[in-house]
Amino acid sequence: MNRKLGLATLALAAAWLAAPAAAQQPAPEHHAMKASKGFSQLTPLVGEWEGQSPDGKAVRASYRIVSGGAALLEELRMGADPEMVTVYHPDGDRVAVTHFCSSGNQPQMQTAAITGDAKQFSFDFVRATNLGSPADGHMHHLTVTLVDKDHFTEEWTWQEGGMAHPALFRFTRKG
Repeated sequence: MNRKLGLATLALAAAWLAAPAAAQQPAPEHHAMKASKGFSQLTPLVGEWEGQSPDGKAVRASYRIVSGGAALLEELRMGADPEMVTVYHPDGDRVAVTHFCSSGNQPQMQTAAITGDAKQFSFDFVRATNLGSPADGHMHHLTVTLVDKDHFTEEWTWQEGGMAHPALFRFTRKG
C-alpha cells in the first residue's frame, strides 16, 4: 500500500514539475487551412462600404476577417430593414457562402473552382436550411464583381415560386 502511495506521489510531483515546461511549448499552428486563391481575392473587401439598392435605398456593408482567417463576414444593412449576414469561406478551390437572410432561411451557395485571378465570383445555390420547400422565397444566386479597390457590385437573385428576381447593389469604399 505504501508503495502505491509513493508511486502516486512521485507521479503527481513529476506532473507538477513538468507543467511549467509544457506551458512554455509553442502553441500548435492555429489551423492548417490550405490557402484558397478565390477566397484570398475577396479579402480586400475588408472595411466599410456605402451603396445604393436598385430602388434607391441607402445600403451599408461591412466586411471583416473572422475565425482566425478562415472566413470573411459581411454585414449588410438597408435603412431600417433587419440586418443580413453572409459568411464567405474557402472550400478547396471553391468559395462558399452561407447567407443568413432576414426572411429566416439560410441559403448556401458556392463558386466553381477558382484557380486564377478573378474579378467576378458567381455563387450558385447548393442547398438551404430552414426552407420549407424549394418554391419558398430565398436567395438563389449571388454575383460579386470587384470593379477596382474602391468599388464593387453584388447582384443578389431572389427566387420564389420558380421566378427569379435579380437586384444589383453598387458599393463605394467609405473614407
